[in-house]
Amino acid sequence: MTVFILVTLIFAMPRALPGDPLRSFTDEYTVLSPEARDELVKVHGLDGSLVEQYRHYLLRLVRGDLGESIALSQPVSRLMRTHLPWTLLLTGSALFLSTIIGFRTGVTAAWRRGSTRDRVFQVVSTGLRAIPEYAVATFLVISLGVVVRLFPISGGFTPFKESASLAFKLADTLWHLMLPLTALTLGLVGTKFLMVRNMTIVVLGQDFMLLARAKGLPQEVQKRHHAGRSALVPYLNLVGAQIGIAVGGGIFVQEVFGYPGLGGLMVAAVNSLDYPVIEACFLVLSLLVLTTNLVVDLVGTLVDPRARAT
Repeated sequence: MTVFILVTLIFAMPRALPGDPLRSFTDEYTVLSPEARDELVKVHGLDGSLVEQYRHYLLRLVRGDLGESIALSQPVSRLMRTHLPWTLLLTGSALFLSTIIGFRTGVTAAWRRGSTRDRVFQVVSTGLRAIPEYAVATFLVISLGVVVRLFPISGGFTPFKESASLAFKLADTLWHLMLPLTALTLGLVGTKFLMVRNMTIVVLGQDFMLLARAKGLPQEVQKRHHAGRSALVPYLNLVGAQIGIAVGGGIFVQEVFGYPGLGGLMVAAVNSLDYPVIEACFLVLSLLVLTTNLVVDLVGTLVDPRARAT
């Protein structure tokens, strides 16, 4: 039922936007003749009622057919194969890094609460939480891309290097990934840090932590295996909730850096009212969020002893 409602909303959303989906074929110098316009309307299945278009859309999805781009005149599935891996690389890496960094720094700050390190972490995390990802991305472009010229400011790879070695291509991809990855990671880590810190402080006051200290367990064992593990389950719930935020923030970051992911493709499709591309981008990203949330829930079940016992 969730997927059906999602598919219906994705179909209706672009058609609620004002404008003409065939406007990409015209400009100030080009005007479509009525015959040419009618032919394009038929080719792209826009001649039927909304009910008929919706039925054809569902039938296409059942066959695994995402349709053909109106503006680019090529199969949408080819566009997905080209752009989706870049989005997965950026978003997946940012989620992984922000999850690890947020958890480790949060537990450490709670363990040393009131210290200079704790106060610095709190100030930095609160600031990062308040600044949108695209603002961080713009700052990184100007500072490290334009002023210092340490990293490239656009693209995902250096063009005209198709014959280069695999090692060069990997290094080149990571080099182009650094700035967008940093911007998205910084945008996600602030909330994670504050949540883990607060949860760990609550855990430190519970009876089992007093018992662990009374037993004389090493501080590292108390911090990692007792306090950290107890904060892990609610932390995983936060990670699941942040997946949608990461995907949304990643769209803006990709657009700022001209990164070859789904972000730029989606923005261009919205601007040109390219219905099939808009539908495919939102469908793929929505299914990605649902699938990742399911994986996070399964991991949370595995690490929670109470869930394993039921």
